[in-house]
Amino acid sequence: MRILGLILAGGHSESLGPLVSKRASAALPVFGKYRAIDFTLSNMVNAGIRKVGVLTQYNPRSLMDHLGSGKEWDLDRKNGGLFILQPYVSAEGSYWYKGTADAIFQNMTILRRGEEDYVLIGSGDHIYKIDFTQVFNFHFSTGADITLLVKYLDETYDLTKYGIVQMENHKIVSIEEKPQHPRGNLAFLGIYFMNKYLLMELLYNYATKGENDLLNIVIAQLGKLKVHGYVFDGYWRNVKKGIDEYFRINMDALKREVREELFYKYGKVYTKLKDLPPPKIGSSAVVKNSIISDGCIVNGHVENSVLFRGVVVRAGAVVENSVVMQDSVIEEGAVVRNAVLDKEVLIRQQGRLIGREKLAVMEKRAVL
Repeated sequence: MRILGLILAGGHSESLGPLVSKRASAALPVFGKYRAIDFTLSNMVNAGIRKVGVLTQYNPRSLMDHLGSGKEWDLDRKNGGLFILQPYVSAEGSYWYKGTADAIFQNMTILRRGEEDYVLIGSGDHIYKIDFTQVFNFHFSTGADITLLVKYLDETYDLTKYGIVQMENHKIVSIEEKPQHPRGNLAFLGIYFMNKYLLMELLYNYATKGENDLLNIVIAQLGKLKVHGYVFDGYWRNVKKGIDEYFRINMDALKREVREELFYKYGKVYTKLKDLPPPKIGSSAVVKNSIISDGCIVNGHVENSVLFRGVVVRAGAVVENSVVMQDSVIEEGAVVRNAVLDKEVLIRQQGRLIGREKLAVMEKRAVL
């Protein structure tokens, strides 16, 4: 069975503020050395998909630099491989992607010319680990035309930010997008699986008439096609929902059960490698319940925090309940608490960055 993977990675979220001022949300660093897109991309590769198109638009430079030729995901190959699909200028004009359906429709060539029979569509800013072969088996065993991934969300999710699904015997009967008064807690996770030629037919019928959103097209087909829901019961979060959600995701990695699910089940999570030494923990350091990544030098106090590659915490400094991205420096006597620091931030001696009712956020290369 030949499957084309498509990853929607062109968006950003205003609620992420300075964290996405110069990068797409799919390129957000997570868990010390990964990017958000690594999880969807690794899930596809682990399921045997050998051709993946990444549809990107907003601030794509850091995302493209991270993906490169696709070598780390074994996608630098003659047949198949990794394709970066951006908006372009042609003789007929130039158009930004207007939505998910429009983005795929503008890149119809990858569908027409490919030898794949099916298409798996996912989002680049979701954090989860899944065996997609189980989804494929479910799709064929139930005779579905389209399979959507759904999940019962608990009280830690804001249901008004998700598409709420009504389902009967695996068949989806309605989808309400971001309702103010949700009728349930079963949400659509933004992942589609269907026959390639069905997708092409739907796009030709709807995208040419101005419908730019793929979910709206699927909703219009609920009474005509067999649209089934595969219930996913594992860990799943969306970094695009805001800074608080991004912080929660990184803090979740400090829980053993979350780490074991994300990094040890259903294959590896692949990412861009860097040749850095292991972290150095000095004799004066105190480290509790934290992730300390390659290249870090810690001589201060670090607790309940995630330190990315190359972070330096000098003697007497305190970092608590914080996410500190690559190459940031916390100098002697400084205190960072309840904060998110982007790359290459400098907190000078005796500086204090403390989030109280809200998280304290420092943009890239900021100095305090």
